[in-house]
Amino acid sequence: MSSGDLLSVEPLELKFPFELKKQISCSLQLSNKTDSYVAFKVKTTNPKKYCVRPNTGIVLPRSTCDVMVTMQAQKEAPADMQCKDKFLLQSVKTNDGVSAKDISAEMFNKEAGHVVDESKLRVVYVSPPQPPSPVPEGSEEGSSPRGSVSENGNGNGPDFAQVTRGFAERPEAQDKSAEARALISRLTEEKNNAIQQISKLRQELELLKREGNKNRGGVSFIFVILIGLLGIIMGYLMKKT
Repeated sequence: MSSGDLLSVEPLELKFPFELKKQISCSLQLSNKTDSYVAFKVKTTNPKKYCVRPNTGIVLPRSTCDVMVTMQAQKEAPADMQCKDKFLLQSVKTNDGVSAKDISAEMFNKEAGHVVDESKLRVVYVSPPQPPSPVPEGSEEGSSPRGSVSENGNGNGPDFAQVTRGFAERPEAQDKSAEARALISRLTEEKNNAIQQISKLRQELELLKREGNKNRGGVSFIFVILIGLLGIIMGYLMKKT
C-alpha cells in the first residue's frame, strides 16, 4: 500500500496474468485517509494499451473506491515478459459535496498552486495459472491398479505384485469357491449314480414286462416295488435340480 497523504493504493503493482490475444483486467482499491472529499485521476504512459474505469472520480471521507484497469489483447509477448508501462495516480482535496462530473483537469495543475498528491504504480506480467494436470488412466479412485506385463508373461513393477498380493489376501473368497466346487462335484456324482440306477431299473422293467406277457398272470410284487423305487429316485433328482 502506498504512503500517499490523501489516498492509499493497493496494490502498488498492477499484475496481469499475460496471455496472447486476450483482454486481462486487474483492480485497484483507493482508500481516503482524510475527512475531506478527495478527487483522483489515473494516468498511464501507454493510454492506447489500457482502459481505466473510472479514470477520474471522487472518494468520500474515510471511504474506498475500486478502479478497474483492463489491458487490451496483445498480439505478441514482450521480451523476457518485462513491461515498462507505468501508471500515475493523482489526488487532490476538493470541496464537500462535489461529484465526478465537477472534476476538471485544472484541479490537478500544480502550476496553478494546487497541492496534488501522486502515487506511481508499475505494471508486472505474471504467468497465467496452469490448468490441473489430467489424471492418468487407471488412477481414479475405486479403479483397479494395472500392472504391466512383459512379452514372456511376467508382471513388471510394484503394481503387478500388489494385484497378486490382493488376490492372495482373500481367504474367504477362496474358501467359498472351494465349497462351491465340492458341492457341484458331489451333486454331479449323485446325478450320474441315479442315472445308472434308472437305466438298470428300466432294463429290469423291460425284462419283467416280457415275462409278464408270457405268463399274463398279473403284475408281480417285485414289479410294484421297482416302480415305487423308480418314482422315489425321480423325485429325489427333481429336488436336487
